[in-house]
Amino acid sequence: MFTRVAIFPLRNAVGYPAECGAGISRMWAYALLLLCFSALFLLGGCAPSEQTQRPKPDKVVRVSTEEKKEKLLKQLERKFENPDVHFELGQLYQADGMWTQAEYHYNNALSFDPVHRGAQAAMVKLLLASGNKTKANLTADIYMNQVSASAEKSLTLALAFQQQELDEYALACYQQALRLAPNSAKINRQIGYYYLSKNDDVRAKGFFVRSFQLNPNQPDVAGELGRLGVVVKRPSRTEKSTKKLDKIVE
Repeated sequence: MFTRVAIFPLRNAVGYPAECGAGISRMWAYALLLLCFSALFLLGGCAPSEQTQRPKPDKVVRVSTEEKKEKLLKQLERKFENPDVHFELGQLYQADGMWTQAEYHYNNALSFDPVHRGAQAAMVKLLLASGNKTKANLTADIYMNQVSASAEKSLTLALAFQQQELDEYALACYQQALRLAPNSAKINRQIGYYYLSKNDDVRAKGFFVRSFQLNPNQPDVAGELGRLGVVVKRPSRTEKSTKKLDKIVE
């Protein structure tokens, strides 16, 4: 006689078949691994390491300025009598509010080059920044008197004042240059650009028109006049010499 024996799949401790238990264990392992990766990703995004943090912009500028100063100082070690290097150093120190150092380098620049227009204009700006407007005006008058007999030098000083954003002195120099050479296309053009930078299109247009009348061969001036609504026409080229033409009709 045979006895029937029912064969059931083995079950684990929670009552699931062994095959099922193995699959669930793998699922839990995968889920746990995924949670670990997610946690690491979140921690990495919330707390970046020092190596991945970007430096602050102001710190970058500071380092860049100090590097420029160091480079210029090394140039002075090789040649101290360099007015341009002293001027550039003065600009850097003045931008940092270090007025004593800036004045020192401007004085050096002017001692080696008394007509260094950039240093002259920068010195006037330094005096204004330090609150000494009276001395600034007197100093500017001295520099303007130095160039009062030359339209070209007056124009150069005017450009230096404009570079330092000293509009009052720049305009006075431009007017001085124009009085000395009213028929200069270059001076009229530059004054036109000055007024254009101040958004005074009416005055700018007047000086551009005058400059173009004095010298029509100025594409940049023609372009500015076109943008200001003035139609200009460059004159056609003419023969400078008529000797060959005269021989033909003889």
